[in-house]
Amino acid sequence: MNYAIEKNEQYALVTLNEPVFGGDVPATFETLSRNLFREGYSNIIVDFNPVQNVETEGVPTIRKINRQCSNESGLLILVTKSEDVIGFLDSSKIQDLTILPTVEEAIDAVFMNELENDFRSEDDDSYEFGGSAED
Repeated sequence: MNYAIEKNEQYALVTLNEPVFGGDVPATFETLSRNLFREGYSNIIVDFNPVQNVETEGVPTIRKINRQCSNESGLLILVTKSEDVIGFLDSSKIQDLTILPTVEEAIDAVFMNELENDFRSEDDDSYEFGGSAED
């Protein structure tokens, strides 16, 4: 699999330099993603713009990585403007998969997700320690 990777504190950006997400690419991508999880990355942005076709065997890999990110309160974001790729992924019914047209929007989505997670954890903390005034 031909790719480039850029790691940031909040996310890892993987640019796939492959025209087809199929063959041995999904297996290599899954291994790469597992390594990113081990390094503590739960937000993975994948620049899918070079990809013109997603083969059927790639769908379970995307589904698995998406679920793993969600389980870690993170996001898997695929960046593409290809109507064919978007249509195929939509028809694959991958639950809660985020597809955005630009890397900048994907980065913004990661930061918004991090803020939402922070707010949720603050709400959880206030309920844990708080009681009602009537106690």
